[in-house]
Amino acid sequence: MNENSRRGFIAGTGAFLILQPGTVRGYQANSALTVGLIGVGRRGTAIGGMFVKNEHCRMAAICDIYDDQIAAGLKAFPNARTFKDYRDLLASDVDAVYIATPPYLHPEHFEAAVAAKKHIFMEKPAGVDAAGCKRVLAAGKKADKSKRITMDFQQRYGKEYRAAHDIFKRGDLGAIKQVRASWLGGGLPVRSGHATGEEKMRNWLFYRELSGDIIVEQDCHNIDVINWFMGTHPVKASGYGGRAVRKEPGNILDNLAATFQFADGTVFSYSANQFTTGGFQDVGETFLCEKGTLYTSRLGYKLWNKNARRADPEETVTKYDITMDAVNDFIDGTRAGRIENMSVAAVESTLTAIMAREAIYSGKEKSWAEFGVTL
Repeated sequence: MNENSRRGFIAGTGAFLILQPGTVRGYQANSALTVGLIGVGRRGTAIGGMFVKNEHCRMAAICDIYDDQIAAGLKAFPNARTFKDYRDLLASDVDAVYIATPPYLHPEHFEAAVAAKKHIFMEKPAGVDAAGCKRVLAAGKKADKSKRITMDFQQRYGKEYRAAHDIFKRGDLGAIKQVRASWLGGGLPVRSGHATGEEKMRNWLFYRELSGDIIVEQDCHNIDVINWFMGTHPVKASGYGGRAVRKEPGNILDNLAATFQFADGTVFSYSANQFTTGGFQDVGETFLCEKGTLYTSRLGYKLWNKNARRADPEETVTKYDITMDAVNDFIDGTRAGRIENMSVAAVESTLTAIMAREAIYSGKEKSWAEFGVTL
């Protein structure tokens, strides 16, 4: 893709393809969007609950390989049809699918959903390795242009995040000169009570081959914000990580630090952990610019400029889960024919995280060019 066509392909920048509602397959403009949920775990059920809070959406089908998860899903979505094979759900008449399976399955499930010509809302990341990213990229480029493809990088849809991004687009702060970000927080819940043979799938979050490790599965949110605001991805990364506190289960890191560099020389420093106690949390992004500094997070943003004192920034506060903004934008946008294809942006941010992960694993600097992915 050339740069102009690529930017038009990436979501979150205001570039949408607008279709007449009557051209959107599967329902009339005044009818509910029917959705099929693939992966009825904790995340799938929780965010699926946000889908049905929108009066214009109905959870029509659910699919999972485990009977207990289907049973739990039916408590949340009692009128949904049930499936054990995602291919059967995709062959049904649902308008859209919400893919909430473990990340290593995302490329396979995304390809199938594209082939089935469904509107798609998929959890991040795009995949767990470069090969998976390439599959998502290829499928996304072949997708029906009347179908909306949204990835759950919630910040791109949060009202305060979009307002902060507008500050940059207006040029209020001048060019970004340095970036730092972090995801410092507590541990993730561990599942128990399952058969030994089901351990890796039930606790997929903790196995790097299934989740991609914390920098890919979780920290990609921060990385996506940086790429979005910078308008591109870093070209190099280095870093370190370890297992300082969490010894079981699995094999993922519980803390890391990485340094990225963009083609123009801008440096982005990053740190993350999953063991902070006492309620402390630092999850957000800081942009140090020519004319001020902007801090963004899911709790809102803070702006320091020449008129702001150190302790008195301009501030906006977000008091709700911005995932609701992403879900509503998907539902309302799909029904209105406001189409986006976020596959390129999702691959770009996922591969940025993979680049840093591989630098951490190897102890050597890694470059974007090594992965052979052209956006």
